[in-house]
Amino acid sequence: MFGLAPDWLLEDGRPLATATVLSHPEQLDRLRSACPEAAPTAVLAGDPCYDRILAALPQRDRFRRALGVGPGQRLIVVSSTWASRSLFGGDPAGGADEPGAADLLPWLLSRLAAELPADEYRTAAVLHPNIWYGHGPGQVQAWLDSARRAGLEAIPPLDGWRQALIAADCVLGDHSSVTYYAASIGIPVVLGAFPQEDLDPRSPVAALGRTAPRLLRRGSLRAQIDRAIDAHHPDRYKALAEQTSSSPGESAVLLRRLFYDLMGIPEPEAHPALLDPLPLPPYTPTRVTAPIRVLVRQLSADPPELAVTRYAVVGDAPDPDPARDPAAPAGTAYTAHSAADEETRETGRLSVADVVVRRAAEDDARLGPPAAWASEALDRYPYCGLVAYVDGPDRCVVRTREGDLVRLSAATDPDGRPDLCDPAVYASALHAWLTDGHTLDAALPVITVRTGTAAHHVTVEPLPQPPPAPPSAGSHASDWASSARSRSAPIRSPFSS
Repeated sequence: MFGLAPDWLLEDGRPLATATVLSHPEQLDRLRSACPEAAPTAVLAGDPCYDRILAALPQRDRFRRALGVGPGQRLIVVSSTWASRSLFGGDPAGGADEPGAADLLPWLLSRLAAELPADEYRTAAVLHPNIWYGHGPGQVQAWLDSARRAGLEAIPPLDGWRQALIAADCVLGDHSSVTYYAASIGIPVVLGAFPQEDLDPRSPVAALGRTAPRLLRRGSLRAQIDRAIDAHHPDRYKALAEQTSSSPGESAVLLRRLFYDLMGIPEPEAHPALLDPLPLPPYTPTRVTAPIRVLVRQLSADPPELAVTRYAVVGDAPDPDPARDPAAPAGTAYTAHSAADEETRETGRLSVADVVVRRAAEDDARLGPPAAWASEALDRYPYCGLVAYVDGPDRCVVRTREGDLVRLSAATDPDGRPDLCDPAVYASALHAWLTDGHTLDAALPVITVRTGTAAHHVTVEPLPQPPPAPPSAGSHASDWASSARSRSAPIRSPFSS
């Protein structure tokens, strides 16, 4: 019974603390049973962490946008405590005797990267501070490196995790307080590890383990996550939420009263007891620097409408299977191509990528203007069909191998906020449109690009051409044309007849 056992509360048989702060009477009942010597020190004073979360719930949409989560996207938060049988420690949901138990978290993160389309899901990791400080930030970052290159956001150990929790659509967790907080505010929870036998069976956390679904290593993770979200009812964990704090919203008052009583001085009557509100995190859009496999299906030629599904390719993961797209009807024809960020670690992929992307400000003196970089990039990557310079959250400049220079800009939402879809998606859509035999003129003035359930209306605006540069030696434009046609050949879903 972690935290309430005599080993944690007593020294030489006497209580260590003058006051032991509890958040709910059920904890007092268990304290009296587990360590009666410490019971006289107990004080019910609520939970300030929970109170800050409750107060910030109306900021959910802002927190989601700060994490780059747009309409139609789902934020999946992976949370682990630091115990040996935690999600990070390696005990799988199905039991410690399963193969590969010690590699559970790396396995889970790599599976999420392979199964979840990059533009339909956002992933974040919330790891206990003891993991960060016990192993060192450098080691933890190294463990998360592949997942981060696939788009994972590693939340700092002290700040930002509450905001990520509020923003989440689903939490993959264990017996941590973070997982319990998620359930208490109505977030769907899936347990990736849960050492039920290590917990007091009377505790609310143990009750969560008996209630929440378990993650199965066999079968589709995406299907399990979607099922947990779609079948979830906000009141599923209402009874557990009621045991989080017996005084929700009152912890600041109760704790200050306790502290001043312990010091033996009166409280300052002129100043109310307040908790700092959760700050709005900085904007951190998804950044995928791992190579990307892009699947495109044409929904309409007039007007142009294309569905784009992108997967990060990490390590030895197989190419994505078009049949995994639940929105695609049987018999759907796809074209496939590859895309790469110019700052990818896998630099060898740049020479064979169909689309190369650079992200920088329009006036970046090292690279810009966009048209100049685009011309240089086409020379640098002679087998590339299109290059894109992303210079804003909802726009990019692209240049085709044929020499067309185009600005792609997504329409804002009804409130005037920018589209949060990665503009590289629009570049891939245009590349697929052109390599499928359509003309650029046929894409003017707007193409619709779909990522999952979200529709992005993208303006296609031809830009003035800068003076032509002299051709570089060994131009491979003609080689690229035949290469692009072969690499973009239609592939048909296994469901087709």
